[in-house]
Amino acid sequence: MPSLSKWFWAFFIAWICSSGFSSGCTTGTSNAAEKTLAARPEGTNKTPSSTKSSEPDEDEPSAHPGINDPYFRPDGPARYRRILEAESREIVRRRSDIVDAIGLRKGMIVADIGAGTGLLTTDIAERVGTRGRVYAVDIVPEFLDLIRSRAAAEGLRNVTVIRGQEKAAGLGPRSIDLAFMCDTYHHLEFPEAYMRSVFLSLRPGATLVLVDMKRVEGESSPGVLRHVRAGKAEVIGEVEQAGFVFRSETDLLEENYYLYFRRPD
Repeated sequence: MPSLSKWFWAFFIAWICSSGFSSGCTTGTSNAAEKTLAARPEGTNKTPSSTKSSEPDEDEPSAHPGINDPYFRPDGPARYRRILEAESREIVRRRSDIVDAIGLRKGMIVADIGAGTGLLTTDIAERVGTRGRVYAVDIVPEFLDLIRSRAAAEGLRNVTVIRGQEKAAGLGPRSIDLAFMCDTYHHLEFPEAYMRSVFLSLRPGATLVLVDMKRVEGESSPGVLRHVRAGKAEVIGEVEQAGFVFRSETDLLEENYYLYFRRPD
């Protein structure tokens, strides 16, 4: 069978994957070249006036109503497992590079937020070692069961699954050293509330690593433009509103951007 073009595959994934926090993304080498803060993407030069964010609006409207519904259809988990783990996805093909670039160390407490099928959760768990821990967060119960099975099969006892909510990750305050979100952000229905919950779960000075699909008017496929609501500059602005400080970007991927944020001390 001839290989699908990159454009067609991006269109196919965006069209079929109107689904929730399930990316299955995580693996890599932390020497990737970074853009400094001075080279912020266009439209993100405004620095927040305060490192503290106001509490999210309890009446925050959904940014993308129903985006996670397909995961909860009878055939949803099996169908999306095939999609999320397809080698045609850049995230899957480059998973080792992606994890390397996170900057993991032995003993770290990491949250893989939107862990999906856990394809990369186990790679993170191996990197942080037995003294570390990985919280695999997702909203799909079948995916959490799959992560448990993967971890058990690989003899990993440092993986804990957490069923997140639409407005909160479900992590304790100041409980993690690093939050990792891969192809998850564009599935957040309530980004203001959700990212504030992630902010509060990180210890002061800790890092948020965010990987998500590029959305560029006039360049991205129609499917991506429909599926992904915000471009990189808008995402950076929204994350900063939650209290984070944008740190840098690494030019690692073609179809996705790779960003680093920090929770101020």
